[in-house]
Amino acid sequence: MARVPYLGKDDLPEEYHDLLQRDINLAKLYAHSPEAGRGLARVGYWIRYKCDLDPRLRELAILQVGYLSRTPYEYSHHIKIGRDFGVSDDDIRAIALETEGEESDIDELAALVLRGAREMTSGLEMKDDTFKALHKELGDAGIVDLTIVISFYNSVIRFLTNLRIDVEDDYLPFLEEFPLPD
Repeated sequence: MARVPYLGKDDLPEEYHDLLQRDINLAKLYAHSPEAGRGLARVGYWIRYKCDLDPRLRELAILQVGYLSRTPYEYSHHIKIGRDFGVSDDDIRAIALETEGEESDIDELAALVLRGAREMTSGLEMKDDTFKALHKELGDAGIVDLTIVISFYNSVIRFLTNLRIDVEDDYLPFLEEFPLPD
């Protein structure tokens, strides 16, 4: 159960109703700090719709952050979003395998992206060999975009976890289909 109450439009001045355009618990909590919520929403919008990074790779990085951190909200939401951007069920299963150090059939660049996301999530920084390999594949702008995406979602999982934001019922089936490790 969330540590602070979820807000609805009736709880906010009309100038902040736009924060609740998406009927998700994340928005209902960041609405407690409307200007910060707008800032988070702007970055999230840029990542999803304006970032030049391949959308499948972007979503794989986000899913890796959610999986490694065992954050049900992030993970379940980005299974749905990832599917909309070309992430396959085999890709999602590969995240679990790659996280455990096992081989998967995922392509080499995607495996590198997953490794970079794991390194940044568990150790704050990509190892030099991972960074160099990704930089070679993605170029300057691509490696910066990937680093922004991974960093932002590492921030989001801390927000979700500390406020104990509940997974909405519509997203629970994704956790049953692709469970997080204990």
